[in-house]
Amino acid sequence: MNETTTPATRSPILDFDRLEKELPEPTSRYRSAQPYPHIVFDDFLEPAACAAAVAEFPPLDPDQWSNYLHANERKYANTDAETWGSTLRQILDVLNSPRFVEFVGNLMGVDSLIPDQSLEGGGLHQSTTGGFLNMHADFTVHPRHRKWQRRANLILYLNDDWQPEYGGDLELWDGDMQRCVEKVAPIANRALIFTTDGTSFHGHPEPMKCPEGVARRSLALYYFSVEEDPHVRSTEYRARPGDGMHSLLIFADKHLLRSYDWAKRRLGISDQTAGKILGFRDRFRRKHQ
Repeated sequence: MNETTTPATRSPILDFDRLEKELPEPTSRYRSAQPYPHIVFDDFLEPAACAAAVAEFPPLDPDQWSNYLHANERKYANTDAETWGSTLRQILDVLNSPRFVEFVGNLMGVDSLIPDQSLEGGGLHQSTTGGFLNMHADFTVHPRHRKWQRRANLILYLNDDWQPEYGGDLELWDGDMQRCVEKVAPIANRALIFTTDGTSFHGHPEPMKCPEGVARRSLALYYFSVEEDPHVRSTEYRARPGDGMHSLLIFADKHLLRSYDWAKRRLGISDQTAGKILGFRDRFRRKHQ
């Protein structure tokens, strides 16, 4: 058995015993957290594993990274683990392992969670100077598996020496989108796990001010349960109070993305194809503003 997934006392990636021994205290914190169930773990991975993952994080390459460049976000994603370094692949294996997935299920009180090995919408993410992600609640059902209800997100931050003035804190807003309840700074070796539902609004909507050559980097993984009749909804972007005319762009772009989501589910269009279409539309819009 691979030592990164064995239930041994210590692995080179994650100290399972430490995580599990602390239950049920994290379970109580998770379920009572506001504005929706979530928990933040600092010093999440073993220190050497985190340092190696930061060092291995692949640079932007148009052949390996899909772009999400439109009115509601500016970021890049890489879901091809074969292009990642060995430590990043081991981390992926551990966080998708039965033992860890059961741990997440115990936090939530959900039996029989399953990981998404295809990394649909997840994988490695990075945003550069000016990058942002408008407030949203995520899509509710896997586009390739009609009965897979999305239940939880895990975001592992891999930003060494991230400074507060760069921005990029993940904001957690209430279900009415009236106020930000909590902010999570994207510092290295911090993991955020939260329940995904119709009102788990989150994002980092202000364009970041990190220097050229610095990127906001993370690993995002999603966990699902199999349900007979899940409610299907694409990503729901929302404007904040005070967004003014910008809210019209958010609304229009949301409906364009709904059309893409429909095509993705029915026609099998890939994120790479959609990224090219949305990128062209975004460049055209900015050129003619």
